[in-house]
Amino acid sequence: MQVTNSSYMTHIPNIYYNNMPIARFATLLIVTGFLSTVGHLGSPAFGALDDDLLALDIVSKIHTDRSLTVEASSDFGHIVEATPNGVFHPASSADIATLIRFSLHQQTPFTVAPRGKGHSSRGQALAPGGIVVDMPSLGQGDHGHRINVSFDGMYVDVGGEQLWVDVLHATLKHGLTPRVWTDYLRITVGGTLSNAGIGGQVFRHGPQISNVQELDVVTGTGDMITCSPGNNSDLFYGALGGLGQFGVITRARVGLERAPKRVKWVRLAYTDVHQFTADQELLISHRAGFDYVEGQVQLKLTLTEGRRSSSFFSASELARLTELALGTGSAAVYFIEGAMYYDDRSAGTVEVDQKLEALLEELSFVPGFVFVRDVAYVQFLDRVGQEEQKLRSAGVWDVPHPWLNLFVPRSRIHEFAAGVFDGVLRGTRPVGLILMYPMNRDRWDDRMTTVTPDEDVFYAVGLLRSAVAAGDLERLERENEEVLELCDRAGIGCKQYLPHHASQDGWRRHFGAKWDRVAGLKATYDPRAILSPGQGIFPPAVASTTPATITAS
Repeated sequence: MQVTNSSYMTHIPNIYYNNMPIARFATLLIVTGFLSTVGHLGSPAFGALDDDLLALDIVSKIHTDRSLTVEASSDFGHIVEATPNGVFHPASSADIATLIRFSLHQQTPFTVAPRGKGHSSRGQALAPGGIVVDMPSLGQGDHGHRINVSFDGMYVDVGGEQLWVDVLHATLKHGLTPRVWTDYLRITVGGTLSNAGIGGQVFRHGPQISNVQELDVVTGTGDMITCSPGNNSDLFYGALGGLGQFGVITRARVGLERAPKRVKWVRLAYTDVHQFTADQELLISHRAGFDYVEGQVQLKLTLTEGRRSSSFFSASELARLTELALGTGSAAVYFIEGAMYYDDRSAGTVEVDQKLEALLEELSFVPGFVFVRDVAYVQFLDRVGQEEQKLRSAGVWDVPHPWLNLFVPRSRIHEFAAGVFDGVLRGTRPVGLILMYPMNRDRWDDRMTTVTPDEDVFYAVGLLRSAVAAGDLERLERENEEVLELCDRAGIGCKQYLPHHASQDGWRRHFGAKWDRVAGLKATYDPRAILSPGQGIFPPAVASTTPATITAS
């Protein structure tokens, strides 16, 4: 067996020893010495040749190629960087468990962070000086068999490394679909479930984590545990929204429903934030209205001086919206984005048109500013994927994304909007998107780790802006800080989604009443704090005088 690289060698000179690369030779020495040490200590874990080969097999899957470690040193945010010592390519969940136990046997364990598509923006997928687990490797040997649909059970068992867009296509073959989607589908199941997974269907079905029935998790103790509401429930609820702190999600069972064929995709324009929010809250109280409700905020300068193209609006519609923005004293134009799902039968088309017309009569958008598209269900769900291709072509996809996502209490949303859109951001012209839409808190399960404001309705506000020119990143980060300071100063009670805090005290305040439970789960399932260290939630592991025992799963 060929041993490639070591996980904990920081600097390896590029020289050779008897035609063998010194990195490979040194790794062999380290692993051999490690095994000898374990044997000397009398541990039964590596007393047999099979155990030796097990450790060598794990080490052989750790790669230190510069191209791989450089790629794994950053994420979608392109704000923080942390270089790992290696990238691990597992063939199975058992490989991940063995890697973790291998780490725990070191006097000072190396850290481990799972990485799917690296779509985090503040370091969740990073492992400074440790090992990044390349999660897509899990699906490479199974030829697509890690997405298994049960039509009778109305669920899909899916590997944590799988992309939601692939889950969509696999379930549609059976006429089924998950209930809740993030706006962007080319991210992994495990990644979104470790946060929450939010989008326009949340008001009705809750976040993605509220639609999970069962998980397979590899914990920070190297155990592979199947959990559900009735089995190892503390780990189940902890891992959902747990920011990767308690384990690596390797499988999820997600509930399904019958899939529609087409969508009436609607945008309604507002110049008054009070009418905008009142109509949004009316829509999320409707059980027979839109199947999807989101909202966008277009700052005035973005419309009047920004780019004049859109994947939704035509050029003439953009011109009308620009005139609307110029004619109002408001700092922004607001859009409700709604969707009605339907089947493509002729009767279904007539029925959805009548339903939409009746719903629009209840709303207070600017007269004449209603825009409707009729698209396939897949096209609607994958709309951001289509936009991605345009942004990549324009060279503005792989740029810093200093995103700030907040949950804002309903009772303070107008104060927040005035302070941010009429204050901090007034006169700015950001590249990107600003989202603002309400959710019903009773669709969230408070036993899960994600934290939300303690009100029946709260708003998701996403400042999803990109730094495309010199100085943009510093300016956008400064504006984000001003927004957070505004929330703190006014006592608005915002909670960060996809959170970032600079200190453990900040994390304590973030989790609030849940902190003791979070710390207890960490002590139980990752007591050496080796998992997902990039966010700095818990202090790194310290040296141990009692290494753990490593055994095959």
